[in-house]
Amino acid sequence: MPIDNLQDAAQKIAGLLANLNRLGGLRLKYRITAGEGARDPQGLEGRVIYVELAGPDVPLVTQHNGELLRAMETIAAQMLRLDPREHDLVSFDAGNFKALRAEELRMAAETAAEKVRKSGVPYAFPPMNSRERRLLHLAFRSLEGVETASSGEGQDRFLAVYPAGKTHLPVTPPARPRSYSRR
Repeated sequence: MPIDNLQDAAQKIAGLLANLNRLGGLRLKYRITAGEGARDPQGLEGRVIYVELAGPDVPLVTQHNGELLRAMETIAAQMLRLDPREHDLVSFDAGNFKALRAEELRMAAETAAEKVRKSGVPYAFPPMNSRERRLLHLAFRSLEGVETASSGEGQDRFLAVYPAGKTHLPVTPPARPRSYSRR
């Protein structure tokens, strides 16, 4: 296991969150669970440290598709010196955001599968992070008549849905969603 001392790791994350509250002006409460109690009951994440956020600034953390939530996970994983393949060992959630997003993706998978089965034309989801692409791939496993594949590079990587046995069909890469830049 790459995190040798879970208690020390949890204390480092608590320090990070305390500093974000104090220096960043955030108003977040947090509960950190490490070890067996941190395991994902659905088995979607291999987490050994789970951070639940609550408080008045939860909407800030989850807006823009959870960008700040994912950024906090990334900072914590880097602070613990985890290899990028091990980043799912540390998981943050706020307001049950991840479970709600997983359900949203499952419903989107069902809709896309039906569309592809009826039309015979591949469908491409917009670019998304690797966790969400994985959730989609898992959702499609239980759906008949379609296959999935990830395509593209870096931030432009997306998931394509094909009629079963027809992954050779061309798929049009989706347009990148508009950024949330300030002007």
